[in-house]
This record gives sequence, structure tokens and C-alpha cells, in this order.
Amino acid sequence: MSGPECCENPPALSSRSGHGSVLELGGFNTYVSGPPTSKRAILFVSDVYGTLPFINPYIFMNFGQLGSAPFGTLISAFDVRRINFFDFSGNFNILLSQFFAGYEAPNLRRLADKVAAAGYYVVVPDFLCGDPYTTDKPLSIWIQSHGTEKGFEDAKQVVAALKDRGISAIGAAGFCWGAKVVTELAKSDNIQAAVLLHPSFVKVDDMKEVKAPIAILAAEIDKISPPEIIKQFEEILSSKPEVDKFVKIFPSAKHGWTVRYNVEDKAAVQQAEEAHQDMLDWLTKHVK
Repeated sequence: MSGPECCENPPALSSRSGHGSVLELGGFNTYVSGPPTSKRAILFVSDVYGTLPFINPYIFMNFGQLGSAPFGTLISAFDVRRINFFDFSGNFNILLSQFFAGYEAPNLRRLADKVAAAGYYVVVPDFLCGDPYTTDKPLSIWIQSHGTEKGFEDAKQVVAALKDRGISAIGAAGFCWGAKVVTELAKSDNIQAAVLLHPSFVKVDDMKEVKAPIAILAAEIDKISPPEIIKQFEEILSSKPEVDKFVKIFPSAKHGWTVRYNVEDKAAVQQAEEAHQDMLDWLTKHVK
């Protein structure tokens, strides 16, 4: 299930954030961080505040909003931003895909860079195709064009593109809405490991079909996936000894805490970083 918590505390998106660069992968504009020659990848599927499209400066002039805006300037429902490109760094592979907090969310990009610094190649595709969620329309309407089924198909497309590049091992981590996409990937042979962070749309029956090693990092304060539901996930996974699992409920944490925290709040940062380390430990264990 999904609900208002998915949309609380939206990030201030910025195309200038992160140390990586933007390129096309599998048909999607993609933020990448880490060495493109790596043979190991991880798919991070995030949450609804997405990315912004590249817009030609002549379009700006047609809109009459920015006059002689330079090439690479963006306009969106949020604000005006510029695109900057950065160099690669790191040495394994991670694929991050974005839903409900997004491709340009600074905290998500910081996390991508952090994982890249541990030796992974990080990829963050814009699966929302320039149409992030805004309060202009109800979430129930917006989601009709951004369902988890489409997200799963899009994610498979990017996974295939990574394999075409010679990637030999892929993991995936999904935040909120994206956790359902990652769960679907974990039911197949597409990935070697999965991490779900404050999941939405994931059902108890989904756990019965999971094949890949899976970690679930959940919030104590979460109406979407409350602790009692997370414990049911754990019970089903415990009945499947062939599937390695790790389940953790973070005391006092709220839905979205791993990517929508206030960087000025030391306690929030510490709690988010604890989850980030758990995620990285799991991926390191299984994506080799």
C-alpha cells in the first residue's frame, strides 16, 4: 500500500548535487557515480519526486521565462536549476533507480556517491521521465501513469543494458515505492541481492516468491508498512532457509528517514547513516 507518508518532507531537487555525471542508459537519463568499467552493479529504486528533463534554451525563450537562458538550464514545477557534469570515481558497480524522492534528490545522490566510494559503480536512472510527483494532482491520479508494473519493466530494461556492458553481478535497493520494484526483481534471476528501505506497495504474499537474498530496513513509525507487517515479512522469509535475509526495524524512525532527513539534524543523519551502512554491508556480502 501507499499513502500520504510517501509524499511528506519532499526533497529540494538539484541537478547540481553529487560528484557523478549524467548520461543515457537503457533509454533513460541517468546519474552515474563510479567506474564504468566495473563488473558489479546495484539497482537503487528510490521515490516520487523524480528528475527534471533537459530543456533547450530556445524552449525557455518560447516560454518567455528566462530570456537568454544558457544551454543546460532546466525549468520545472519546483524551480529553475542548471545541469553540471562531474567526473567518475570508485571501483565496483551500483545501479540506483529513482521513485518518490528522486534522481536529483541531494541525499540520494550523496548516498550513491558514498556507495561508489566503497568501490561500486552507481547508476540512478530517471524512471519518471521528467514527470515527478507534485501536489498539483492527487497521488492516486499521478500513480496511474507511474505504476510499479511499469517501474519493474523499466528496471529490467536498465538491468539488461548493464549486462550488455559486461556487468556480471547486480544488486538492487528500493526506497518507498521503489521497494516494490526491487521486490519484483528479487523474484527473478535479474539480481543477486535486494534491499528494501521503508517499503510501500509490498505485500506479505510477495515474500513467498522472493528468490534473492533480501534485507528489509523499516521504520517504527510507518503507517504504510508498520512493524507488524514487517514482522510478517520476516516470518515468511524465515520459512525459506534457502533465502538469506536481514530484517531491522529502526526505533523512532519515520517513513522515508533514509533519504528525506534534514542534514542539519545530527540525530536524523546518524540514524540514516546507520541504515546506509546496513544496506552497504548487505550488498557487499552478496554482490561479488
